[in-house]
Amino acid sequence: MRAKVGSVEILAALLVLLALFAGPLGSWLSEAVLQTWTTVFVSVMVQAVPFLVFGVVLSAVIAVYVPRSFWAKALPQHPALAVPAAGIAGVVLPGCECGSVPIAGSLIRRGVTPAAALAFLLAAPAINPIVLTATVVAFPGTPEMAVARFVASLVVAVAMGWLWLRLGKAEWIRLPRRPDLDDQSRSRAFWAACRHDVMHAGGFLVVGAAAAATINVVVPEAWLQTLADNAVLSVIALAVLAVLLSICSEADAFVAASLSQFSLTSRLVFLVVGPMVDLKLISMQAGVFGRRFVVRFAPATFVAAVGVGVGVGAVLL
Repeated sequence: MRAKVGSVEILAALLVLLALFAGPLGSWLSEAVLQTWTTVFVSVMVQAVPFLVFGVVLSAVIAVYVPRSFWAKALPQHPALAVPAAGIAGVVLPGCECGSVPIAGSLIRRGVTPAAALAFLLAAPAINPIVLTATVVAFPGTPEMAVARFVASLVVAVAMGWLWLRLGKAEWIRLPRRPDLDDQSRSRAFWAACRHDVMHAGGFLVVGAAAAATINVVVPEAWLQTLADNAVLSVIALAVLAVLLSICSEADAFVAASLSQFSLTSRLVFLVVGPMVDLKLISMQAGVFGRRFVVRFAPATFVAAVGVGVGVGAVLL
């Protein structure tokens, strides 16, 4: 029987390596560049972790203690009306995309029209109170950023829901049969949900914070400024960066705020694209809904998020 190497074992190995190489690391960190990298990394982590933990706990509470059948009963029967209602319902889910994907799959299993479930999937990670509060904190003195994020994200979610209602086909979604949290006791399901979100969202947060710090100290300031000065390139660059970094939506505002060279509109696009189309989300959607779904839904969502983000940014920012 082969021993499984998981995140806990990897973390333990990293801690051992850090202890063994504490001396060399200490001398390296005395250099100005690495000191700056450490400052940016720690700053992003310290600001983001409280929102991440709070969001994970509340998301687990809702996933375990609120019956999933509630959503099917609460939504309007007419599909076209159910889409915006499901999008607005995303306000009450304080969690990241890691939690919204399986919940959206459960909604479809319980009879909710796929278009409404997909609107909920896109809206929930971007317009819930935790994410909006984190955005306000990350952009002090610029409350319109949180308003713009709410408006743009909700518009994209509803538009994609209606687009799926118009063009989507049932055979493009193939939900796997597998046990979920309903098969466990509530206490076990609660801690299982917390562990899942922490291991996934927390890990990607570390990667995102490290990437943001690296961009700040490795990429020459002149390059970033040149890219940031071009309105079109700056939007495209941050949209692609949001897909690659795969940062949890409760923490991405702090990373966006650290990219101060870029305009508010390009950073808004970063905040709209990230919770809807990133590498971890695409992977999770492929596992829950199937590959035929992802290859159609993800590119369309990316284009819609960039276009709406630019439009809303031009008006509100």
